Amino acid sequence: MRGSEILERMADSTSEDVAVVGNTDFAAADLHNNTNNTVTGYSCFSKTMMEEGVPLLKKMEISVSETEKRTGKNAVNMQEVYTVYLIETRPVDAITEGQSTAPDSLWRRYSEFELLRNYLLVTFPYIVVPPLPEKRAEFVWHKLSADNMDPDFVERRRIGLENFLLRVASHSVLSKDKIFYLFLTQDDGWKDVVYDTGFQAKADSRLKALNATFRVKNPDKRYTELKHYSDELQSVISQLLRVRAKVADRLYGVYKVHGNYGRVFSEWSAIEREMGDGLQSAGHHMDAYAASVDDILEEEEHYADQLKEYLYYSESLRAVCRKHELIQYELEMAAQDLVSKKQQREELTTGTVRTFSLKGMTSKLFGQETPEQREAKLKVLEEQIVEGEELVKTSNAECDEYVRNAWVDIDRFKEQKNQDLKEALISYAVMQISMCKKGIQVWTNAKECFSKM
Repeated sequence: MRGSEILERMADSTSEDVAVVGNTDFAAADLHNNTNNTVTGYSCFSKTMMEEGVPLLKKMEISVSETEKRTGKNAVNMQEVYTVYLIETRPVDAITEGQSTAPDSLWRRYSEFELLRNYLLVTFPYIVVPPLPEKRAEFVWHKLSADNMDPDFVERRRIGLENFLLRVASHSVLSKDKIFYLFLTQDDGWKDVVYDTGFQAKADSRLKALNATFRVKNPDKRYTELKHYSDELQSVISQLLRVRAKVADRLYGVYKVHGNYGRVFSEWSAIEREMGDGLQSAGHHMDAYAASVDDILEEEEHYADQLKEYLYYSESLRAVCRKHELIQYELEMAAQDLVSKKQQREELTTGTVRTFSLKGMTSKLFGQETPEQREAKLKVLEEQIVEGEELVKTSNAECDEYVRNAWVDIDRFKEQKNQDLKEALISYAVMQISMCKKGIQVWTNAKECFSKM
């Protein structure tokens, strides 16, 4: 619902036509001119990499190529073991021109990726910011390790972190942020630059967001539907991941049964003369099939990680909704304040009190204000109303722009989601078909072995 519609409902029929005061924290200049902010002290910033209209990914090759386990001390001076990830970048021009220059590289911890994402969430509240891979394994098939230092899990998280950087670098807005560029290229002092932006002070508290959710009187229907959409997306993908874990468990059992067949056939072949060769060959086929389960389940985890990305994307959608609820709530509060000031002006002008108030009762008990006092109050109110109406026009336009930009990015996200999930599910189906064909082939080979006995 537009701000002017909110005000029309709240104001009486005699009120003048006004717009609605918005949240000045979300000014259009704040939302769109981030690339104009000057990051002092970093002459390394390359303007060619941030060419207007071209995502960074088209100008720079980005990869997270290695992981390394390190030992250090945490904030409370306790010994800790952590993983760092090697980010490598190289200009695309150098690659296309055949230059064999070594890529620039630096190490980042997972917590630094979190800091970058939190900064992007606050700085670009109208964008569905890509999620990070899980910090600790969730929806894990119970035979796999859930340890966040497990080599297989660290490797999957490396792939997820690289995917996060590629998502941001390919985004038409996020990729042009200078802080993101410094994250990729500036080894020392990067965190100081982030904190100097003051992004943490701009972040709304969870309590404030929660209050806004329950106190908005006229929520925008589109954002209400979007919140339901994100909830349903999270629910469906969660159920799909749970089912996949159960299927993986049954699949593991089937492969282990084939391993038992292989062991039995091999032991049996040792006591048979005529059938020994056939039994041994059949056992070999069974053993090979059983041993392939690890590679298959590892490939399945890759598809599960693709689903998990969109499980966590649902929280990014809700973040956009919460920010809109805060804007809407402050719009409504501003509308009430503006209507109240106009009502006070009318009461002072006509000398009639339309609503009960302690101030009105005090005036009746101890006498009315003098004309001079009334004129002084009227003058102050007029100034406040004039200032408010001037601020209102700008703020209302800014709020409309926020909604418009958010919806553009939401449409972009939905198109991306449909394409990615379609490809992931088709690939998963192809993998299952291939796996079934291998099973048929194993038993076909076993049948031939039995026929030769």
